[in-house]
Formats: sequence, C-alpha cells, structure tokens
Amino acid sequence: MTVPRPPAPWLIRPVKLPATTPPPLTGAWAPADTRLDDVEVLNVPGSHGPEDVVVSLEGHVFSGTEDGRIWRWPPDARPGAVPQQLTDTGGRPLGIEIDPRDGSLVVCDAYRGLLRVTPDGIIADLAHRAGGSRILFCNNAAVARDGVVYFTDSSHRFPVSHWRRDLLEHRPNGRVLAYDPGTDRTDVVAEGFYFPNGVALTPEEDALLLCETVAHRLLRLSLPDGTVRVLGDLPAYPDNMSAVGDGTYWIALASPRVAVAERLLPHPMLRRLAAVLPERLQPQPQPHTIAALVDGEGTVLRTLHGPAGRYVMTTGVRQHGDTLWLGSLTEKAIARTPLS
Repeated sequence: MTVPRPPAPWLIRPVKLPATTPPPLTGAWAPADTRLDDVEVLNVPGSHGPEDVVVSLEGHVFSGTEDGRIWRWPPDARPGAVPQQLTDTGGRPLGIEIDPRDGSLVVCDAYRGLLRVTPDGIIADLAHRAGGSRILFCNNAAVARDGVVYFTDSSHRFPVSHWRRDLLEHRPNGRVLAYDPGTDRTDVVAEGFYFPNGVALTPEEDALLLCETVAHRLLRLSLPDGTVRVLGDLPAYPDNMSAVGDGTYWIALASPRVAVAERLLPHPMLRRLAAVLPERLQPQPQPHTIAALVDGEGTVLRTLHGPAGRYVMTTGVRQHGDTLWLGSLTEKAIARTPLS
C-alpha cells in the first residue's frame, strides 16, 4: 500500500536575508583524500535513492529506497550481490538506525513517520504526530540505550518531494522530536531549526549533535533542556550523521555550498520565482561529495572527498570496523570504502 504523498505549498515565503559567501575547501576541508571517487558499489534492484545505510552487529547492511522498499545485504556482500527485500513501507524511508535493545530497525519514513521494523519485516507505526501537529518530514534519528528515539522533522511546510523549496525559503521550519517507547509518547525537544537533518547522541547521552542543512551548521543540543550551541559553520551542506561510539561522528555532506543560492538570499522575489521553475533551472548541488569526521566540539579530524562526482549526493554515512558505508539520495547503489 502506498502512503499518500502530502501536497506542498505552491509559493514559498522567503524574507530578505544577508548574502553569504561559501568558504573555500582549504585546511582540514582540503580535498587531499579523494577515495570517495573510488568507492565500491552495491546496487539496489530496480530502484534508486538509498538515502541512508546502517550495519547490524552481525554485519548485515540495510538501506531504504525511493519506492518504499528496505533492503538487506549479507555480511561481506560483494559487488553484484542481490540484496533481500526486507519490507515495503509504502512511503519513503530515509534515516535508519538499529535499536540497541533488540536489534530491530528504527526507520524515519518521510511520509509515514517514525517506524519500527522487526527482522522478519513486520512494520509498527511509532509516531506520526507531535506537539499537536503532523510529522511532515521525518528524516534522521539516533536511538538511546533505553530505546528513546531522538529524530528530526525537517520541515512543517514542505515534504521530502519538495525539499528544494524549503532550502529556497530559508526559514526555521524544522524541529527535533523524542519518542519514548515506555510511554508511547512523542514530545518536541526543540524547534526553530533550518532544515534539521542528521542527528547523533553523545556517548553520555546528555546532548545531541545536529546538522542544519539549510544553514550549513553543526549544532550541539543539550538534553533535556534543549539549549542550543553552534559548533561550526560548514563549507558544504550536511545531511545525515552517525556516531562512531568514541566521541567522534561522521557527517555526510551532499555538496559544497552553492554560491548562486547564497547570492539570492537578499532577493526574496527571485527566490520565489526560482522555487516554481523546473528543477533543472533551479540552483543545483555540485557533483562533489564529502564525508567529514568531527569530534564533540565540531573540530574536523578528517575529510574524504569525491570531487570527480563518481558517487554523488551522499546523504548517509556509517562506520563499521574499518569500512565507511555511504548512502545517496539519487544514486542506484550504496557504497563503501576502506578507511585505512
């Protein structure tokens, strides 16, 4: 069963903002390590957009595609291996996490909300409303040791099918939510974010690290009070992120910042016009993908690049042992590369 796709507002509501200038990819961000142009790919059959990727303790690899299906690859799958279809949500699975309590999948379905998927493919709906309103754009999650799921609702105005309009509107339309399995309750942790996307828990579980895609920022969100601290302004658009477990975090950055989009910020009418143009005429992401390793203060420890664009729009990133796994909003495969 296909979940109904919500309509999007035809007109965006931009306001005049100061123009900004994308910083250069220098220093820690310099493209010295270009191994993302030489990744090994594992195709998804008959679909595309494996937006995120997660690996179980046993080494099984999971990802969800644009048509609603969730796939499972066996440990050490080789290129050409055909994954097993675990289930079909009928929506659009984005972020996928492993519940540490039982190994089930916690899935952010952009259209359906927060889901749980058991190893036999049974789906349970966990949350589709919070704070008196519908969860319109369930995106990425982090699961605490007690099973509480912290996740992002990226926009209360635009569904995933119209994410470009949210970027052009450039307003704080998003929020961070928490689902408690003990009470079956979903609460608003904090709101007023510019397309909140990737989220990860600190080892102490006293804070979240949070990526704002539209504002290209990395934030620290204290728990439970919701105090926000900006850790860094990034030279690229961050998407999903994941904790390594040692106090460091990988961030998937889909594209370096687009200069024309930042020059449009002082011109609301031009942005409104751009939002209704055919997609090919709108500001386009660059075919240069980045994965960045940061510490809990946002200090960049390592960056991996794909400037030749052989695997583009990287939106998911996950370290498992000495392998870095990647997902993409647009590609027809997940990817991996050794870290050593």
